[in-house]
Amino acid sequence: MLRWLLLCAWLLACGPAAWAAGTVVHYTQAEMLRVEAASFKPLAATVDDGALSGSWTQVALPRVIETPAASDTGKRPVVTTWLRIHLDALQGSKGPTHFYLIRWLAAGQIAVYADGQLRYRSTGSPVWNLFNHPALLLPLNLTADSPPPKTLLIRLDSLPSPEAGISSFYAGDSDSLVEMAAKRDWLAYQLPFMCSAAFLAVGLFSLAVWVVRRQPASLYLFAIAVLGATRRWHFQLGPEKLIVSDAWFIWLTLNALMWQSLITHYFLQFLHGRAMPRLSRVMLAMAVVFSIVTLPFASVFSSLLALRPYAHLLLISMATIIVAVGLWHSWRSRSLDAKMLSTVFLVNYVFGVYDWARLKYVLDLESYYLTPYAAMLMFGVFVVIMFRQYVGALATVEQLNTGLEESLKNRETELAASYERLREVEQRELLSQERQRLTQDMHDGLGSSLVSALRVVEGGRLGEAEVAEVLKGCIDDLKLTIDSMEPVEADLLLLLATLRFRLGPRLAGAGISLRWEVSDVPPLDWLNPRNALHILRILQEAFTNTLKHTNATQIRVMTGAEDGYVSVIIADNGGGFSISEALAGGGKGLANQQRRAQAIGAELLLHSSATGTTLTLKLPQKRP
Repeated sequence: MLRWLLLCAWLLACGPAAWAAGTVVHYTQAEMLRVEAASFKPLAATVDDGALSGSWTQVALPRVIETPAASDTGKRPVVTTWLRIHLDALQGSKGPTHFYLIRWLAAGQIAVYADGQLRYRSTGSPVWNLFNHPALLLPLNLTADSPPPKTLLIRLDSLPSPEAGISSFYAGDSDSLVEMAAKRDWLAYQLPFMCSAAFLAVGLFSLAVWVVRRQPASLYLFAIAVLGATRRWHFQLGPEKLIVSDAWFIWLTLNALMWQSLITHYFLQFLHGRAMPRLSRVMLAMAVVFSIVTLPFASVFSSLLALRPYAHLLLISMATIIVAVGLWHSWRSRSLDAKMLSTVFLVNYVFGVYDWARLKYVLDLESYYLTPYAAMLMFGVFVVIMFRQYVGALATVEQLNTGLEESLKNRETELAASYERLREVEQRELLSQERQRLTQDMHDGLGSSLVSALRVVEGGRLGEAEVAEVLKGCIDDLKLTIDSMEPVEADLLLLLATLRFRLGPRLAGAGISLRWEVSDVPPLDWLNPRNALHILRILQEAFTNTLKHTNATQIRVMTGAEDGYVSVIIADNGGGFSISEALAGGGKGLANQQRRAQAIGAELLLHSSATGTTLTLKLPQKRP
């Protein structure tokens, strides 16, 4: 990158003469004839230089054409400047020859005559010709075999303000001059244009980022890029016709420079973090007033063109304040982004002052404009700033992620400890509830049976066989209580299988056969140990009633599912009993069954006849 910049600097210093190769003559002298008039005269197809009125004087090139003095009416006349050059050095040369004028600056038009015949005339408007690519390259001989002309006449028409100027020129071998012109055109116009286009692309990218993220830095970058491209418009467009009027063109380029400086000031404040509200308001007011005063009305167009150099003085003054304040606060804040931007704005400011001095013809007319090259520096700085912003955002995200990871680990540790405490509390609660359940079940079931047996035995009203039967019932109660503690995982069939295992031997001992006719049923999600014990007690009571009161020889156990319920059916072939008498007799068996069925949200149906007794327990599949 450094070598490339040094090469460009060397080419800038060497100028066109470094490329001259072959038969090329550099003309630095010419004869000049100056004519002042109220308006431009029409161009003629042929001109006789001997018939032009006035005296010819020898002048050196480059040449600045002074502004004419005002007339008695206060108006300044337009100026037509004739330059005559005798091409004696080219006479006798063979092959194609070209004429190459490095630059001409005039708010007007130019025409070139070869031996009195019109060879070229500018086509743009006066203002456009003041700003567009000012080089002029055209062939001198019409064919390769025809001799070059003996005399060249250059007609330069210019408005009274600003001052006009014309550089020296080259004539000679076509290949050498075309190469010379192409190299200078690339270095002076194409290279800055490419850099400006790249800079504008960065601005458009920043606009896209701003649309998504709404960050002020992206909007500042976009505004500076667009305004920078607008202010350099006259350096980068060719000789084609303007797409806007001359008045609007001057207004756009002047105000783009003003607003670019102001936006840069705001961007610097954003980067170094030192707000200057009073200075910002004053500059904003200046920019608004400047934009309004310079609006392109037709009545003030000519004065606007004349006042353009003085408007540049105002812009330079404003830029001086921005540069000084921006550098001071940037270096105090130690913001690298602010330092880079203020430094490149300083370089841009120096380039602008240099180009203003060129426009005032204080410096060499043939030297290069430097402002177009500022786009390269701005492009590089903005890319670095965007890169640093991007890397900074990534670093911030990484830090946040690291912090979140640490916070997450701490939260996980705290959550694990909290879960462990909750698990211990739940375990203690579960043990307490299970203890209470067992206590209640022992009291209602086994405890009640033992107390009843104890009283009967103490009263001497039972024989040994009856006492043994009571004790067997107590043992069955104890076994059912223990079985209810086993996890059944919502499987009713597993619960029934446990009941069959416990009561099967007792039924067989009593001479009762057990027919097992169960089928698959849906799981019961609410089937926990407490509810399982209720079901076992209900079914146990059904078996006990069959053993004691029905004289049955067979018991059938069936299951089914219908209408959201799971049914357990126990049927025997005994003689049956009166349900109403059993309920009225004060027995607790049927009442306990009803109570337990209600406790689990089930429905208990009991039917008894001379052919047998059927108990149906309808269990809901889902409990509310």
